[in-house]
Order: sequence, then structure tokens, then C-alpha cells
Amino acid sequence: MAFNLEAEVRDLCARRDIHDALCRYMRGQDRLDPVLHRSAFHDDAWVDCGLMNGTADEFVAFAQGFLADLEGSQHIIGQDQISVNGDAASGEVYFYAWHRLIEDGAPKDLSVAGRYVDEYTCKNGEWRISRRREIVDWARTDDAADAFLSGNTLVRPGRRGTDFSQTRDWPV
Repeated sequence: MAFNLEAEVRDLCARRDIHDALCRYMRGQDRLDPVLHRSAFHDDAWVDCGLMNGTADEFVAFAQGFLADLEGSQHIIGQDQISVNGDAASGEVYFYAWHRLIEDGAPKDLSVAGRYVDEYTCKNGEWRISRRREIVDWARTDDAADAFLSGNTLVRPGRRGTDFSQTRDWPV
């Protein structure tokens, strides 16, 4: 089989753009940025996260509301397997998510790990998620044990536009 440079470059660009959509999805969740979160999906996308299923707009509204009730979250992308075929692609993406919640007045850490089984399409030159089903492989809730983070000068995260990565408020 002959090497096709043009096809190889198209495949690599598709993977890059799909990865960018995955990163926008995760960052939009953690920074409580619904516009960025929504930008990972095509307008006609369908999402099933287990707790709800529906359109991309319905999912983003649900997820942003759910996450806003938490003190913080961090979503991490693990390995992914993506197959590109023209303007369509499919993939399985591993994730790990940490959530800080309060139960009965006490801080708890909810950890969830699983996979996104996705379909992606390229429309108008943009690769985005067109279908997603979340599979939860495991989850656990533990008492928060992060005394290290209190009483020091570590930079802590912000949400809704207040995170340092968004303000870039460098010292003078």
C-alpha cells in the first residue's frame, strides 16, 4: 500500500481538532464556562451521561448546573482511541474526574473514572462531538483530606472567569 501524504495530514489534523474539542469540553466543565463547554458539540449532537440524555444544549445546561453546586471539579483526559474515516470519526476516551462536594456539612471528594464512547463529525471544517455516551467504570466518595491546601500561599482555582488561567493576572 502506497503512502499518501495528503491523507496522512488530513488524519493527523482531524485527530488534533478532535482532541481540541475534548479539551474544550473538559475545560468548559471545570471553569464553569458554558459557551466553551458547548463549543465541543455540533448543534444536532446527542449526549447520554447516565444521569440525563438529550441534546447538547440540554446536556450543557444540566452539567453546568450540576457542577455549579459543587465547590470544585477537575476532569482529566486519559488515553484515547480514535478512528477517522473521511468527515466522520469514532472514539473511546478514558477520563478521571474529581468533584468536591459537601455532604451533611462535611467536605467530601467524589472520584469518578470511566470512558466516553463518541462519534465525531467534521461540518463546515470543524470537528466536534456528534454523539456521546458516558460509561462509568468506577466511582467512590471519600472524606476530604487536604489540610495541605489550607494556611499557605498556593494559587487555588477559580470558576466563571476568575481562574488565573483566564485572568492571567501576573504580579507586577
